[in-house]
Amino acid sequence: MKNVTAFVLTILAGGYGIASAQSDKAAINLKTSWHKIGETTINFMAEKYEIVLLEADRFGYIKFKVMDAPIVLINLEVYFDSGKKQYVDSNSLIKDPGESWVIKLNAGGRNITKVVFVYKTLPNHNDEKALVQLWGFK
Repeated sequence: MKNVTAFVLTILAGGYGIASAQSDKAAINLKTSWHKIGETTINFMAEKYEIVLLEADRFGYIKFKVMDAPIVLINLEVYFDSGKKQYVDSNSLIKDPGESWVIKLNAGGRNITKVVFVYKTLPNHNDEKALVQLWGFK
């Protein structure tokens, strides 16, 4: 009987470890707070980038965080699983380190599938690339 109890506890403990390892994924986390949806390093070559969510998820607000070099966020399009999209005109400077204003999504409870943003990098003395993170609020 002790062996059976020890076996069951081992299985439960192992299952908890797996569940807790998955719980910090932004795409499936149910906690109401800011979640990092994705990130990319952008350079001076491209002026448009797409962040695709591995699993569509519902967020009411999004924002961008920028590190290593400033950028100008020109505009963005948020795509939803319903096939609709939301266009946001920005044309705002995001300093290093800094973040954009909070962007309210008009999704009406739809899931985000991807975000495409158009940007311009600013010349800097080290020709550094900018690390851009996309955050969503549930």
